[in-house]
Amino acid sequence: MKLNPQASGLNERLETAAPEVAEMLSPMGRGLYFPKGILSQSAEATEKASRYNATIGIATEDSQAMHLSTMARYIECLSPDETFPYAPAGGVQSLRALWSEKQRRENSNMQGKAVGLPIVTSAITHGLGLVGDLFVGPSDRILLPDKLWGNYRLTYEVRYGATIGTFPFFSGSCFNIAGFKEALAREAAAHSKLVIILNFPNNPTGYMPTVEESREIVSSLLATADSGTKLVVICDDAYFGLFYHLGGESSKESLFGELVGRHQNLFSIRLDGATKELFAWGLRCGFLTLGPGDRNSAEEVIDVLDAKLRGAIRSGVSNSPLLSQTLVERCLTDLESIKERDDKIEILRERAERVNLSARSSRFSDSWEVYPFNSGYFMCLKIKGVSAETVRRHLLDRYQTGLIATAEYDLRVAFSCLELEEIEPLFELIDRSVRDLT
Repeated sequence: MKLNPQASGLNERLETAAPEVAEMLSPMGRGLYFPKGILSQSAEATEKASRYNATIGIATEDSQAMHLSTMARYIECLSPDETFPYAPAGGVQSLRALWSEKQRRENSNMQGKAVGLPIVTSAITHGLGLVGDLFVGPSDRILLPDKLWGNYRLTYEVRYGATIGTFPFFSGSCFNIAGFKEALAREAAAHSKLVIILNFPNNPTGYMPTVEESREIVSSLLATADSGTKLVVICDDAYFGLFYHLGGESSKESLFGELVGRHQNLFSIRLDGATKELFAWGLRCGFLTLGPGDRNSAEEVIDVLDAKLRGAIRSGVSNSPLLSQTLVERCLTDLESIKERDDKIEILRERAERVNLSARSSRFSDSWEVYPFNSGYFMCLKIKGVSAETVRRHLLDRYQTGLIATAEYDLRVAFSCLELEEIEPLFELIDRSVRDLT
C-alpha cells in the first residue's frame, strides 16, 4: 500500500527517534496519520479565530453548542440503572426499535421493506469502520463523488487498504448523473465488486439531490447490479432531516429505502444518528441499518450479519455508552423534544437562506463561485485566482477568521456556527482576503 506523505513523515520521525519502535508497527500502524484536514484546520481556528470560527461540524447558538434543553434536563433525573451498566453490544433493544420507527415514519420508501433493526454505533465514523470490517479489504474499490469528507480516505484506504475512485459531483447546478453513470460503468468493467458511498446531504457542499436525481441514481445502481457487478452501497445520512429546499425542492427521503430489496447483487447500508439530527455530537450515538437486496433471503442475511456486527463491536469498543442511548431514547418519546428539534432546524434554515443570499451577491462574483447547496451544515465556495489554502491561512492570520479548505480551490463555510448577523460580515472578509491576495 502506498503511504500517505503525512504517514511517511511520521514514520521517518519515529525511525529517527526510536527505530526499535518503528520496527514494531503493523502495516496499519505504519499507514496511520492524523490528517491535515478538517480537524487540524479546526484546531488552528480554535487558537486563532477570535472573530469568526466557521470550521466545526456542529451548530452553535448564543455562543455555545446548540442543544435540546429537554435532553439536558434528563441528565439530572436518570436512575443509576439507566446510566451506569453496560449496554448490549448491539445497543439497547427498545432504542433500536424506536429509531427504526423513526426511520420508517420519515421515509415512506422504507414502508414494508425487510431491513435490519438498527444497530447502535459510536456515531457514524464507527459505523463506517464496521462496514469496513464486513465488506472492505485491500483489493476493494470505493467509488464516491470528488466533493467528499476526508475521513473516508483515512478509514478505507489507510485502515482497510482499499482504493478510492471519484467522479465530479456537479454538472452545472445539478448532481452529475452522467458522470456517475460513466464512473459506474468504468469501475464495474474493472471490478467484480464495488463499494459506493452516497453522502446526502453532502459534506462539504451541503447538497441534497432532487427527487428526479435520486431516481436516476437508483436506476444507475440497479442497472449496474443487473449487469453482474456486486454493489455495497453505503448511505451516509449524517445530516438527514436538515432540508431547506434552496433554489427548488430537494428530496426529503434517504436513498436507502429505494435500494432495499431491489436486486440480489445490491446490498445497502444506512448510517444515521442522533449526532446531527438531535444536536448531540458528543453523545456519539449513531445507527447502522442493514438493507439486503434479496427479500427472499433477507431475514437470514440480517440475522447473520447482525451477529457478525455485534462481534465486531464486542472485539472493538465492546459496546456504546448506555447513558447516551438512554438520553436519545428519552428524546424520541418526548413530544416537547421533537418540537424543540424542529425549532432548531428552523434556525439553521434561516441561516442557510441568509448565506445563500449573501454568498451569491454580484459584488462577490470576482472572488468566487457558489457550489449548489440546499441542506445540512455547510456550503462551499470555489475561489478564483488563488488557492483555498492560501485564502484560509490569510483569513486566519490577518482577520482571525476560521474556514476549511477542502480542495485546491474549495473553501467550506460551516454556517451552522454563524449567527444571522455574522453571515454578511464573514463573506465580506472572505472577499477582502481574496482581493488582498490577487
